[in-house]
Amino acid sequence: MGIEPQGGAPGAVSDALLLRWVEDGAQCEARWCCGAGLPPPRRVRCVDDTLRADEAYRLACEGTALLWRGDFQNARQLMQALARRLDKRLRKGSDAQARPADVFHRQRMEQAQRARILGAILIPFDARHVIPLRRAPEVALVCGEALGPAEDAYVLSLRELLGLIGAHEWRRKGLFVPVLEAHIHPHYGVFSPVRGEYVRLVAETPLPVVCASSGDAFDIGTGTGVLAAVLARRGLSVVATDMNDRALACAEENVNRLGLGQRIEIRRADLFPDGLAGLVVCNPPWVPAKPTSVLESAVYDPDSRMLKGFLAGLAGHLAPGGEGWLILSDLAEHLGLRSRDDLLAWIGQSGLTVLGRRDVRPGHPRAADASDPLHAARRAEVTSLWRLGAG
Repeated sequence: MGIEPQGGAPGAVSDALLLRWVEDGAQCEARWCCGAGLPPPRRVRCVDDTLRADEAYRLACEGTALLWRGDFQNARQLMQALARRLDKRLRKGSDAQARPADVFHRQRMEQAQRARILGAILIPFDARHVIPLRRAPEVALVCGEALGPAEDAYVLSLRELLGLIGAHEWRRKGLFVPVLEAHIHPHYGVFSPVRGEYVRLVAETPLPVVCASSGDAFDIGTGTGVLAAVLARRGLSVVATDMNDRALACAEENVNRLGLGQRIEIRRADLFPDGLAGLVVCNPPWVPAKPTSVLESAVYDPDSRMLKGFLAGLAGHLAPGGEGWLILSDLAEHLGLRSRDDLLAWIGQSGLTVLGRRDVRPGHPRAADASDPLHAARRAEVTSLWRLGAG
């Protein structure tokens, strides 16, 4: 899945999305670009290499944005200095007596605070994504991929710019998916399938019997298109849906790169396309919480909206004898954010029955990181493919 950036790609934009500041006694303004949809900061100070890290940290904590006018590489060093001060300030470890949900919410608050303070350093851009600073890198390709064309000036946080550069490298190099024996290339704002266990579940679970005669499948919230590709490699004809333009373009590119364009149709839809299918697959965000960045929308699903929507609409889109495959981690259960009884109740209320379940333990590094405050929950986590039928 992907998410469109709010408030911000360069282009026509309302007054509310203009960053304003005073420089050399003159009123200035530029477009405000922010993938998380945050409004432009109200307090802006123009700063340069003479600004000390302690003063920068104080200003950032007070909510003042720092519009950089010095050497670009010094801005990066300043952000690293702010990060070190944050690391000293934010609480470490977790209270052994605290509930997992409390630890999770505290960690989310600390992450939001960290993002706010590190995001205080702002970088100016001229037209065509040119940074008018000493030793600034050429980022026209990077920003053009993520933000589209820019015919005039705008401002972007340094933290977000570094994220765009990292996303460009992911897109350029791609991620090798063993079950496909090929690379998937995620675009900016589209979650990369770094956790291969759920992809393997879709590759190895026996297909519904009905697929032998009617090989139609839906992939709901396709993102990079990786699950649609797995299903197509298994001989199915797939309609892959998403609501996000980035995800649709990403899936289309990956499908064509893999030579699966004849088997996979990419379609814009809010969850389900029209019609019925013998197999309907969905890998919704796993944790019911509010996302605070572009990529977090593939991990956090406020009030389990997508999960509930998939379950509520599934029975009406299954062909006779068809199955819905719900790929879901139980991390939220271990964190106390959603119970197994909640999930089973939603399944029953949607007129569905559980036909079976296949489980796998995650192998990502964080599951073995004892220093993680959520280590106990991550160590107990299981990713499941729930086989659901109508009636």
